[in-house]
Amino acid sequence: MTSLERLSRRNFLGLTAAAAAGALLPGTAAAAPAAVSTTLDRQLSFFHTHTTEQLTSAYCAAGEYVAAELNGINHLLRDFRVDEIKPIDPRLLDLLFELNTRLGTDQPFHVISGYRSPATNAMLHERGGSHSGVATHSLHMEGKAIDIRVPGIKLAHLRDTAKALRIGGVGYYPESNFVHVDTGRVRSW
Repeated sequence: MTSLERLSRRNFLGLTAAAAAGALLPGTAAAAPAAVSTTLDRQLSFFHTHTTEQLTSAYCAAGEYVAAELNGINHLLRDFRVDEIKPIDPRLLDLLFELNTRLGTDQPFHVISGYRSPATNAMLHERGGSHSGVATHSLHMEGKAIDIRVPGIKLAHLRDTAKALRIGGVGYYPESNFVHVDTGRVRSW
């Protein structure tokens, strides 16, 4: 037996032992984030509650993001207070697509807040104080967070469905009638 054959056998035995040990660990599969939809064509609808702008966008076609559609979404989700646009994380759009699919609704997402400039974020944080829910280093400033509600969907159901995705952060603000979702680490508050 050559050393290459022995090495291959050792590797095989080592991998088998590691796989068996991994199978014995409780909850490892449940702890993994849910996969975002592999649907090749994806569409979202939005209604911005502050500007009353509406948009339906086929932002992904044949598995490719469509630049012109992303630009339209970036514009709608801009910081309307200072008219500043920042690219929105396409993973956030995919999170919303998956959320919409799980909710089984054709209603548009009502947007309370998309992108926030650092100046707007600081103003909202100062105005609301430590209880405002506006983080000093908010993912809104990176285009990775959105505050939403959906007509006909109870806010608690929206929150629970978003949490079940295990894709990013989920914040629940029933007093302000919205749910925050982001593409940061999996967490909830």
